[in-house]
Parts: sequence; C-alpha cells; structure tokens
Amino acid sequence: MDTRNKILDAPRTDLARPLAIVTGHFDILRAGHARDLEHARDAAGAATLLAIVLPSPTALLPQRARAELVAALRAVDSVVLADTAGAERLIASLQPAHVIHMEESDERRSRQLREHVRNRSRNA
Repeated sequence: MDTRNKILDAPRTDLARPLAIVTGHFDILRAGHARDLEHARDAAGAATLLAIVLPSPTALLPQRARAELVAALRAVDSVVLADTAGAERLIASLQPAHVIHMEESDERRSRQLREHVRNRSRNA
C-alpha cells in the first residue's frame, strides 16, 4: 500500500466511529511518536485515528514530508495538513470522541534530539 494515499485534502465525512484526532508537528518522527499514537488509538478505543499535521517554525522537514512520515505509521488511518485555525475548524466539524494534542511533546522530542546531536558533535 502506498501510505501517501492516507493523506487527504479534506477528511472524508464517512470516517468510522469512534473517531480520535491527534494534532502535532511530527518533525523527525521517532519511535516515541509511534508508541504514543498506538496508545492514543487504543486508549480512545478509536475505530479511526486521524492525524492533523500542523506547521512549525522550527521544523527541519516540510509539512508535506512530515505528513508522509505519519501516514506510514500503522496506527494512523488518515492524515490532513492544516494550520491551527483549520485544525480547530476540522475538529469542530468532525466532532471526534477524543482529541489529543501532541505539539508540546513534539517540541520536547525535537529539543532533546537537537541537544543529543550537539553533545555528540562536541564529544567527537
């Protein structure tokens, strides 16, 4: 399956319920993302997990590339690119059973990775 097909211009209205939506930057996708998304899906008892990839001024990868990475994860059924206002409108229109915001954890992971790389380069 070409997982890029999971990336939608607009989500279908016939998504299986219960629906969970996860928002985040998903920059430099790491194992923690995969675990968190699996956990979010399981904890919500979601039949569908929709990931909304948000822009980030500090992202290393373009928004579309980050969407392709998230789409490759088994736990994610569909992916949409949106800005913050668009994400809020989408959440309001789809009325999911659960919404999980991962922006803060994404920023923390990115900071940790940058620090790790900086420290390794200093010690090399």
